[in-house]
Amino acid sequence: MARKVAIGEQDFKDLIENNCFYVDKTNFIKEWWENRDRATLITRPRRFGKTLTMNMVDYFLSIQHAGRGDLFEGLSIWTEEKYRSLQGTYPVIFLSFAGIGGSDYLAVREGIIQELVDVYNKNDFLLDSEGRQRRSKNDYGRPA
Repeated sequence: MARKVAIGEQDFKDLIENNCFYVDKTNFIKEWWENRDRATLITRPRRFGKTLTMNMVDYFLSIQHAGRGDLFEGLSIWTEEKYRSLQGTYPVIFLSFAGIGGSDYLAVREGIIQELVDVYNKNDFLLDSEGRQRRSKNDYGRPA
């Protein structure tokens, strides 16, 4: 079956599940993980794939997507067991302002506030630590 081109699609899962054309950027996960940077700033021009790349990282690492290794089969990151074992193992808070628009300060401000509320609500399960092992900074597989 021929792959489709999905212009403007920012959801990694939708691209993969709908057999859309995808340039494999999963090596970004490996490079980022191995660099052990304290902070990462990703700058690219508009429409260059920043949100899609971060969405891909979310699907790879987030405990909310545990068991979704099928999305990465056939992609570069899935060739190494070390990285396969990371899939779905970390709490990830994914925040994007890509969809926020407005013609004035108040409209943009309201959009940002709503995005923050939505992210909080999506991740409020992280506040409930019952049954979850607490992790220290050094338990995340990366040196402090």
